[in-house]
Amino acid sequence: MSDHPLGMDTFGLGAAPEGLTARAGAPLQPGLPVAGKEQVEDAIRQVHDPEIPVNIYDLGLIYTLDIHQDGSVAIEMTLTAPACPVAGEMPQQVAEAVAATEGVGEVQVTLTWDPPWTPERMSEDAKLALGMF
Repeated sequence: MSDHPLGMDTFGLGAAPEGLTARAGAPLQPGLPVAGKEQVEDAIRQVHDPEIPVNIYDLGLIYTLDIHQDGSVAIEMTLTAPACPVAGEMPQQVAEAVAATEGVGEVQVTLTWDPPWTPERMSEDAKLALGMF
């Protein structure tokens, strides 16, 4: 029996630790334009949970997204379940995708389990893609 909210089997897998942090990028050169929120969101949408055919932004896994004046970006995210098999990899994938965006400097992605993710956090597009209407 699955304990995953969308029915995926996570039996026997350990949870990633609260506060797991991934980093990527380098300081943005002074004077360069800083990326906007839409550009960073588009970069995050390039990352997909391998078990769910929807990007992690539309799944509602990004809790906070802060873009600072120096181009650095801080992201707090969760996963669909603490025992997600990609828990240790997903924050690094997000950090690298965002760091590759023009106008972004250093990126820090922190994993949190509070509040726990629920399907209600998904966008309408994600719910439609997963047949949840």
